[in-house]
Amino acid sequence: MTRAQETEGPQKQAAARERTVSAEGGDLRLFLVAGEHSGDTLGARLMQSLNQRRRGRIRYLGVGGEGMAAHGLVSQFPLSDVAVMGPGAILARLPLILKRISSTASAAVAAEPSAVVIIDSPEFTHPIAKRIRRRRPHIPIIDYVSPSVWAWRPGRARKMRRYIDHVLALWPFEPDVHERLGGPACSFVGHPLIERHPWIAAIDPAPLTGRLGLKPGKPLIVVLPGSRTSEVSRLMQPFGEALGDLARRGAQFEAAIPVVPWVRPVIEQSVRSWAVVPHLIEGEEDKFRAFKLAKAALAASGTVTLELALVGTPTVVAYKVDRLVGPIIRRLITAPSVVLPNLVLGEQTYPEFIQQDCTPSNIADALAPLIEDTPERAKQVAALARIPAALQVAGSSPSEVAADIVLAYAEQGRCPA
Repeated sequence: MTRAQETEGPQKQAAARERTVSAEGGDLRLFLVAGEHSGDTLGARLMQSLNQRRRGRIRYLGVGGEGMAAHGLVSQFPLSDVAVMGPGAILARLPLILKRISSTASAAVAAEPSAVVIIDSPEFTHPIAKRIRRRRPHIPIIDYVSPSVWAWRPGRARKMRRYIDHVLALWPFEPDVHERLGGPACSFVGHPLIERHPWIAAIDPAPLTGRLGLKPGKPLIVVLPGSRTSEVSRLMQPFGEALGDLARRGAQFEAAIPVVPWVRPVIEQSVRSWAVVPHLIEGEEDKFRAFKLAKAALAASGTVTLELALVGTPTVVAYKVDRLVGPIIRRLITAPSVVLPNLVLGEQTYPEFIQQDCTPSNIADALAPLIEDTPERAKQVAALARIPAALQVAGSSPSEVAADIVLAYAEQGRCPA
């Protein structure tokens, strides 16, 4: 028997005693790790629910941003140290990121928390979880947001069993996927976007109608080419030509593009050559106002398709990646669709045109029936009405369901029955 094995028993007993004290309302220590700002938002909501559901004090340690700090997290370092995107930025910051992975794992081991929760960003959070598991195998580790094992690299699911005790899934199909692939225990907790649904539903679209001078009875198409410069650059030409194709067929409509500041210059440059000149709008509220006013949408694949689905906006989805990368990605992806609402509903509700299929004529053909009152449009609207219920566990918010599972592990060392 190794020294680690000899000490593992006493460690587990001590951890069990601490959890018993915690269950009686004493202090609880949780170590939370987010690797980017979306994870910080998710972590903040989780912490808010944990604080509401727990009688005793919770001490939070780990890594997070301003949202998690507002609910009591003491972060090991600024989130900006590791919240970088893109191969170039990651490579430039790699020595610091590796240092932060090592120091975060060591801090978790030293803290002896009742549970560890890693939040999304698997390239950063999973190496930390592996290090903690090797050095403190008795500490429960929960992964909030499953890697997309259902879409590509499915072998990751089985490997996760070595260092993850439970996965908190955002998508209703993920528990079945993990079971089929031999992954860790997995529970659907609901998608965090559903927590914004009441806010979205309350937005009045009328102010945008007046500001843009939209004509009554003239359909509006909202166009969403993405939020990253690279994807916007690839999609603006086929999107613009598709609208031009529709106009040449005699369709009467207006177009609007919600923009974020960092891609606005690229969009402004591209629309100069468009036959249909779109309105450019900024801000989260105006984006959702446009979704509500739109007869149809043309969108890049991504989270925005889920936002459109929650509003009930009929949509055509199209996407292109770099020509050299495309064939590699196509071989790796195993999911039947790259469109999130289609995966949630288990059917091809939103037409999707990926890579070589992302042509102006294909897009225009799919959009044409959606800007009229047609059976195609009615079928989409009926399917989208099922989305809100599919994205949540009845009777609870996603953060509440997640908090219950985290507390069960922290206090009892197991998932609730």
